[in-house]
Amino acid sequence: MQTLRLKLINMQTTKISILAALLSFSLGIAAQRIKVETALVDVGQVKYCRPATAVFDLRNAGKRPLTISKVDTGCNCSVADFPKAAIASGDKFQIKITYDARQMGHFDKIIEVYGNTNDDPATLEMRGVVVDEPVDYAGSYPFMLGDLSANCNAVSFDDVFEGETLTQRFHIFNPTSKTVNPQIMHLPAYLQAEISPSAVAPGHSAEVTLTLDSRMMRDYGYEKTHVYLGANPGERVAPSKEISVAVTLLPAASELSEAELKYAPSIQLSSQTLSLPAADGKKRTAVVDVQNTGKTALEIYSLRVISEGIEVSLSRRTLAPAETAKLKIKTNPKQLPADGRMRRIVLITNDPQQPKVTLDIDTN
Repeated sequence: MQTLRLKLINMQTTKISILAALLSFSLGIAAQRIKVETALVDVGQVKYCRPATAVFDLRNAGKRPLTISKVDTGCNCSVADFPKAAIASGDKFQIKITYDARQMGHFDKIIEVYGNTNDDPATLEMRGVVVDEPVDYAGSYPFMLGDLSANCNAVSFDDVFEGETLTQRFHIFNPTSKTVNPQIMHLPAYLQAEISPSAVAPGHSAEVTLTLDSRMMRDYGYEKTHVYLGANPGERVAPSKEISVAVTLLPAASELSEAELKYAPSIQLSSQTLSLPAADGKKRTAVVDVQNTGKTALEIYSLRVISEGIEVSLSRRTLAPAETAKLKIKTNPKQLPADGRMRRIVLITNDPQQPKVTLDIDTN
């Protein structure tokens, strides 16, 4: 009996030792990984048959020395230059990919980096476009955004239907004496930015592409946010680098049949233009009737004034068929911008034929 107990104890001890060894080995391997600091490099326009090189920054985020065993560029048109010696834990390193540019048009290369890790290979991306002769944007850059200039400082996505993905583009210019790696900072979840090329030489321009994913937005209506242009990664945001981005999100485009549309809600305003002069400095008030002339309930999702100095209130947001709500408008001349522009109120509704209704206010 004593012998049996000893055997069982020895077996349990052996199992524990094996598990401990396996766990220790697993943790050691798992801790060994490659951290990609620069995942995408866009080299922009490349002259035909003039090789272009992209430089990627990486780091050994593991606990042991890292050895790069292979960098797979996916084709014979690209050559990789990478460290052959072991890279100490925590050290940064670079991988250079040179593309021969022997084929006209856009290119997008996926590069895989293999090393002594148990992870999947680290992935890099190099993109650009091969052209006969690179051409910079020929327009002007009237807006200074930090150290860089741009052809605009405001971007607008008008009448975006829920579910759509849209893009807007603008150009920036590097007037400094050093190459910069511009970044768009403080992007909300529904916006993504790409800059081509990633590195902008002195006296050259780049194109910024803003992509809006409306599925990431929460509320219908008008929304305005601000993003910031930095000349290099890690810069701080500042008002001088600000770019405003405005979005008007509408319900998804209607797919109702003509028969179904007959029973849909329908919005009607008693007036879509008001004159409320502010030159004499007096506050003014107006009331507009909002009526549901449809056959089912009208929902007013959003009510937004695109101006300072105007206040609005709506007596109700849900209107039964034939029901009317009162839209009250008040102006405060002291707060109105003195730019002479028309003011606008925007209503977003579930009317499939008029998801967006505007009310223009002339304060001149």
